[in-house]
Amino acid sequence: MDYDLLVIGSGSAAFAAGIEARSLGATVALIERGTLGGTCVNVGCVPSKTLLAAAHVAARASAHPFEGVETELRHVDLGTVVARKDDLVAGLRQTKYADVATAHGFDVLSGEARFLDDRTLAVADFTLAINSVVIATGAAPAVPPIPGLDSVDYLTSTTVMELQVLPASLVVIGAGFVGTEQAQLFAQLGTRVSLIGPLLTGADPDLANLLDQSLRDEGITRCGTKAVRIDTTPDGIVVWCEDGTSVTGEHVLVATGRTPRTADLQLDHAGIAVDDRGRVRINDALRTTHPRVFAAGDVTTAPEFVYVAAVMGRTAAHNAIAGTTRAMDYTGLPHVAFTSPQLAWCGPNEAEAIRLGHAVETRTLGLEQVPRALVSRDTRGAIKLVVAADTHQLLGVHVLADHGGELLYAATIAIKAGWTVEQLADTWAPYLTMNEGLKLAAQSFHSDVAAMSCCAG
Repeated sequence: MDYDLLVIGSGSAAFAAGIEARSLGATVALIERGTLGGTCVNVGCVPSKTLLAAAHVAARASAHPFEGVETELRHVDLGTVVARKDDLVAGLRQTKYADVATAHGFDVLSGEARFLDDRTLAVADFTLAINSVVIATGAAPAVPPIPGLDSVDYLTSTTVMELQVLPASLVVIGAGFVGTEQAQLFAQLGTRVSLIGPLLTGADPDLANLLDQSLRDEGITRCGTKAVRIDTTPDGIVVWCEDGTSVTGEHVLVATGRTPRTADLQLDHAGIAVDDRGRVRINDALRTTHPRVFAAGDVTTAPEFVYVAAVMGRTAAHNAIAGTTRAMDYTGLPHVAFTSPQLAWCGPNEAEAIRLGHAVETRTLGLEQVPRALVSRDTRGAIKLVVAADTHQLLGVHVLADHGGELLYAATIAIKAGWTVEQLADTWAPYLTMNEGLKLAAQSFHSDVAAMSCCAG
């Protein structure tokens, strides 16, 4: 068998690469050693967000801000919730992956890929010539070297979503996107949760602190320093923090990042370099140190988001087949923590903008000034804008709000277009939507928003 492009992996980056190469007339094979579809559909975005949606429903049923409306949370059958999650995953794996491969006319080969040399790739018991290759094998949950961790049956972001019985208590190690979302998910379903680690370190610190308080208000125990030791006692698993405090739980979930799946590829046989964490080294055109091998997605040093992986896969395939040198543009890249409220941002925060050499101005608009938040009885959060002091160009948008991530598409467009804060303030925004909050935050640079009529913006 001979293909113009071989893609190792079958997730978002891999499928985007296959579709792009086929659009250019190339013959394509995807190589998958496990389950078709990669992280996002199987054990990442799709399953975690549908479980989060269920948890948010449970939280609203047990406590909401509307007097006169009586609701209650009677029972959570985690096994049924997980089964429905699995149904969704199986359906999307078929319609968005297996059927898509058939529709675009590329093969999916089953087996583990290994580089034999710089010209040959082995898959199971046969070999393939290397014409062009995109490595898109993704990443797996990382396990930190915490003393005592290897003595407990810890959970990962994959196995925690397979639980059939709701744990009485859970300690989550790692307060990034995955850890924070999973902590709130189980807390809202009724588990006693402790969350360990600095909260969402890439976010604006002011908004991260507001979210931190919101999590505490929900009953989540917080330790803001990293975990340093684990002990097993008759009362449960004790996790000690760097600040000397400790928490105890029935289960421990490790959510301290991800490690690239490169160990079994024999990359050194083809002269493909990796960094000290095993991530494939690439140049601006996503080419590795092998001239005909490219890499995309979480297996590289790029931001670990499925939408980044998709664009990288498409870009890598185009460069491989068309011989171009297209590069990635991360301007205004959106980040969303699907908590309640959601912490979302695009562009640098204030400190990052200053480190990049900008003199900046900022404004922070509390949600008590946003009509949508008022009528929804949920003013937890704020909107913060970062602009260049000299040109007033919009640099960063940071949001903590219910469904705050929905504001980021407009914000990303404004940042990529180079808009000024005045242009954002002078743009139509439908009344009683959260997007109006962007307009109001922009207006706050030149007006006292608190003194404005709510319907006369």
